[in-house]
Amino acid sequence: MANRFEIRQTKNGSFRFNLMATNGQIIATSETYSSLDSCKNGVESVRKNCAAHVEDQTKDGFEALTHPKYEVYKDKAGEFRFRLKAKNGEIIAVGEGYKAKASCLNGIDSIGRNAPGAPVVLVEE
Repeated sequence: MANRFEIRQTKNGSFRFNLMATNGQIIATSETYSSLDSCKNGVESVRKNCAAHVEDQTKDGFEALTHPKYEVYKDKAGEFRFRLKAKNGEIIAVGEGYKAKASCLNGIDSIGRNAPGAPVVLVEE
């Protein structure tokens, strides 16, 4: 199975995408979009911004970087997470929680390597 963006329609009629790894794991998830076209635009935004720099908010005195960027942070459960923000500052993709920061950074690296050429698949439930 190759890397791919999977778009699904939710029960309430909106759309979301997941960037999937070759092993079937979710690398990143989108926000909810009101239409299929806007969801596809979200995929294109991830492709366009996936080479962004990383702002590590887990370090004391971290330097705030300009958008686009990945923000690495710790959630309330103490896990490492990332969010990819577009040039306008909107969040376009988020990662799952990771126990280790290195795993979180690997997720970011995987997006940069895989998002540009990943096909888009509409998944029917």
